[in-house]
Amino acid sequence: MSEELVFHFDIDGEDFTSAGQASVQIKKILRQLGLPAEIIRRVSIAMYEGEINMVIHANGGDVDVKVCEEYIEMVLADKGPGIKNVEQAMQEGFSTASDTTRSLGFGAGMGLPNMKRYTDYMNIDSTVGVGTTVTMRVNIQ
Repeated sequence: MSEELVFHFDIDGEDFTSAGQASVQIKKILRQLGLPAEIIRRVSIAMYEGEINMVIHANGGDVDVKVCEEYIEMVLADKGPGIKNVEQAMQEGFSTASDTTRSLGFGAGMGLPNMKRYTDYMNIDSTVGVGTTVTMRVNIQ
């Protein structure tokens, strides 16, 4: 692959049933490009966790994915409430999800830790009352 490919996805923040569609689409694209299964798995998990977080906490947002020869970069941006304490939010099990969300099987507090676990680079830029942008990268080589 000599040139980078860029994909954009709008995440609907009002529908749990559509959450994860972007990660499924990018998984299919990466398979068509012939990328290693382990890379595809890591990207899919990180994106799915991010999508779910956007639905649970931010009423949706945008995901931009850039596929380069050396890496895959995912930028997830929302205009939600922001993360008050990123360090605390990164702790496994910490969650601000509502009881309703938890009753649906979401909000266990593993989203951000899993996003970090399955990527080679992750940065969270969040401002309370403005929104959050998470940039993740999975190295291919």
